[in-house]
Amino acid sequence: MSILVGHATKVIVQGLGRTGRFHTDKAIAYGTTIVGAVHPSRAGEVEVFEGETDHSGVPDRPDTYRVEVPIFRSVADAMAATGADASVVYVPPPFAADAIMEAADAGMPLVITITEGIPVADMVVAKRYLEGRDTRLVGPNCPGVITPRECKIGIMPGYIHTPGRIGVVSRSGTLTYEAVYQLTQNGLGQTTAVGIGGDPVNGTDFVDVLALFNDDPATEGVIMIGEIGGTAEEEAAAWIAANMTKPVAGFIAGTTAPPGKRMGHAGAIISGGKGTAEAKIEALEAAGVVMAPTPTDMGQAMAEALERA
Repeated sequence: MSILVGHATKVIVQGLGRTGRFHTDKAIAYGTTIVGAVHPSRAGEVEVFEGETDHSGVPDRPDTYRVEVPIFRSVADAMAATGADASVVYVPPPFAADAIMEAADAGMPLVITITEGIPVADMVVAKRYLEGRDTRLVGPNCPGVITPRECKIGIMPGYIHTPGRIGVVSRSGTLTYEAVYQLTQNGLGQTTAVGIGGDPVNGTDFVDVLALFNDDPATEGVIMIGEIGGTAEEEAAAWIAANMTKPVAGFIAGTTAPPGKRMGHAGAIISGGKGTAEAKIEALEAAGVVMAPTPTDMGQAMAEALERA
């Protein structure tokens, strides 16, 4: 079992520029089923991807691959022709919110937005547009979602992931990779790793992903990685205390960040006395989360949380 993506997921790519093409090639090499792309001025063309297979994805695949990806005028056309049920957005920042809304208008069930630097005002409009629709947005400014050896949608390095028992949800891309690597090294592995992104206005949040992991029979524990800024971690702590039936380990980045200075992500800023690492750590510990003191302790914290359960 996994959450959000798996073997059967059919993906289209919105934004097949240099970045989009590079990561689409990596996704296909990993074993992800890419069924189409959207580029209005190139509709009717076919993009060919070929190379050596990434055997950290599906070990029994042939050593090489060649995949022809048809390009469509719109998301609606791509869905009608391919039956796609997920989209990944690599569209440049000025146009990315429009791409998200186009996918939602077409009824795409899952939209994973990798693009960094989307104007906050644009994301406010996009998020309002999504209200009442059956489209789940992950991101923006996130590394994506991966179910090891099944489906990789995003920019994460596939080879560090391995199937296992632990769900990962994180605001930070690089810390996601660190947690995943530690889980692979200590033999726990991952069911699915979800990067929700660090922007102040995004789609899927901690509570959404925690609820999915809580309902997933294969997930035995969860690592949650937060950072300074906003109140998402405190809200997650309250939900964990009231609803979570599985052990949770956590880490909060930014304990040494000065108030009022943005650190890395657009949402990582302490403002008005809110969003401090100390407040988040205190709330999560009160909810029973085993907190890692440093990034290098995340795997050990998860092992400890499992032992306590």
